[in-house]
Amino acid sequence: MREFLLSTCGLAIWIIALFEIIIFMLLISKYKDKHKPMFLCMALICLGLVIDALVITSGILLGGALLPLSRLRFVAHGVLIPLILPICGYALDAKKGLMKVIWGITAVIMIAGAAEGFATVFETATIAGVIRLVSSDATPAWAGIITMVLSFGMVVPMLVCGLAAWIKQKNPHLFWAAFFMFLFSALGPATGNTDLIFYISMYGELLMVFFFYLYASNKYSKH
Repeated sequence: MREFLLSTCGLAIWIIALFEIIIFMLLISKYKDKHKPMFLCMALICLGLVIDALVITSGILLGGALLPLSRLRFVAHGVLIPLILPICGYALDAKKGLMKVIWGITAVIMIAGAAEGFATVFETATIAGVIRLVSSDATPAWAGIITMVLSFGMVVPMLVCGLAAWIKQKNPHLFWAAFFMFLFSALGPATGNTDLIFYISMYGELLMVFFFYLYASNKYSKH
């Protein structure tokens, strides 16, 4: 399995980025058509994943631009991933007052995510011909905690809300978005390929935004 992952890494990330760009465009088109904020939140998360994939796979070409673009990659991740929370709120048709609370919490996490991105101290990592800047041991401990919250703390609410939406709305796609994101995030450590988690998890990210699109399209098909 590891040999397959190593041999496909560079090309596969380009392909993943292409599919994410397509899904981003579809979500933006749906937002323009339906005017539902869920589509915009999903599109922005997808945009963050596109930035992530393109910066990672273009590392060997970026040269001196790798540092500022990697900083952008980390900040975009920290600012955009928390949009999962309002997506969950919109999915369960939360009342306006509750949505204000959710957006307030989201804003705090977004600020923390941006701070984490700016505070990260980078070091170079190269594997399978992919050159990346990654968080080093010199990164403050609090930034590492925020990274964990962004990586796993967003998936749990989505799993719960996805299950609720499946039961109440007969629409399983939000649950599958969370499930595949969690599954592929766990596959790296589970298979002894922790150093390739950045690549393996991209399959989960692609499936997440794909099921985002299916969920929202289904939910608002009659609006």
